[in-house]
Parts: sequence; C-alpha cells; structure tokens
Amino acid sequence: MKKRNFYTEAAFAVGLLLLATGTAFMAYGGFGISMVAAPAYVIHLKLSRTLPFFSFGATGYLIEALILLAMVVIIRRFNITFLLSFATAVLYGLLLDGISLFTGLLPENALLIKLFLYPAGVVLCSAAISLILLSYFPPAAHEMFVKEVSASLSIPFSRLKILYDCTALAISIGLSFLFFGTLRGIGIGTVICAFINGPMIRGFTALFKKHIIFRDAFRLRARFEERE
Repeated sequence: MKKRNFYTEAAFAVGLLLLATGTAFMAYGGFGISMVAAPAYVIHLKLSRTLPFFSFGATGYLIEALILLAMVVIIRRFNITFLLSFATAVLYGLLLDGISLFTGLLPENALLIKLFLYPAGVVLCSAAISLILLSYFPPAAHEMFVKEVSASLSIPFSRLKILYDCTALAISIGLSFLFFGTLRGIGIGTVICAFINGPMIRGFTALFKKHIIFRDAFRLRARFEERE
C-alpha cells in the first residue's frame, strides 16, 4: 500500500482541532473528563457561575501558565519553547471554547447523543494527541513539565507521569468536594480513560505511520530541537 505524504505542521493543526473537539464532546457527555483536564474543568464549573469569562478554555490555559511557572522554578531554566507551549495552550483554549458553544446548543438531557459523543470524544482525543506528538511543536505544558522535571531531577519519565496524573486527579476530587460537596466533572469515564488513552495513542501512532509519511513543510524542526 502506497503511503500518503502529510505535513507535520498540518498534523499539529488538525491535532489541536480534534483535541478541542474531543474534549468538548467529553465535557458534554458528562461521564467524566480526563485526569489532565479535570482540574481546569472543575474550577471552570465553579467560577463560571459568577465569572462567565472563566470559560473552560481560558481556565485551562491559565492553569497551563501556572504549570510552566512551577516548572521554571523547579528546573531553574527558561527557553523560548516554554512560551511556545503556552501559545499552543491559548490556541487550544480558544478552539475549545468555540466548539463548546456548539455543544452548549445540544439538549442537556439527550442521553443517546451523550452516549455517542462521549466515546467519540475519547477516540478523537487519542488520535489528536498522536498527531500532535508526531509534529515537532512543543508539547502541552503538563507534558513538558513531566519531561523537563524528570530530566532535571533524574526521575524516570513514566514514574513522574503517573505521579503527575494521580496528583491532578486528587486535586480535582478535592476541589470538587470543596466546591460542590460531591464529584463534578469526574466519573467512570475518567477511570476508563486512564487505562485506555495510552494504548489508544500508541495504536493511532502505529496506524498513522503505516499509511502516512510525515514531512516538514517548513525547516523549523532543527530550531525547535536546538532550543529544547
């Protein structure tokens, strides 16, 4: 089977759009957002009641900024890719808010629609992350945090990744009970995603590489890699 060419820059753009779409679908489905997105979602649910400008997307990139700041303090180093990672978070947040306007028009109690859109969102998010990782653009702040801190403190990446995800989940649960007295934004879907996201991302990556040759349209990869 002949492989098709696809630019990594386009993969990054499509990945961001799919990630925003998938996250909006999961939020609408109501079965639980992913562990990484859960803190921003819980805080958004609370603040949006009195401060409408604290949208899901805006809350997300404000938290990403705090994560980057904490990372810089821990590793005691800064470079331009950290700012580019934040710019990516802002773009993703804007896309998420735009797509959330559409899902906000859907019926709140339409169980069949939710049963369709939620798993679709899970699949879209996994495919999206795979496409983004196949590009050369800086990863999201939480991924960069794990990468940079693990290298700086000589902690195995996989171990720190698990610790980060569990911490994000614990913070989300704590904030949910503090704000609402019950779990909000966290559910059975959160647990399922924790187990299937990794294998699904690896599966999509293998599938994409099997059928697609990823090429850079602009000769920027070396510049990004030099600054890491």
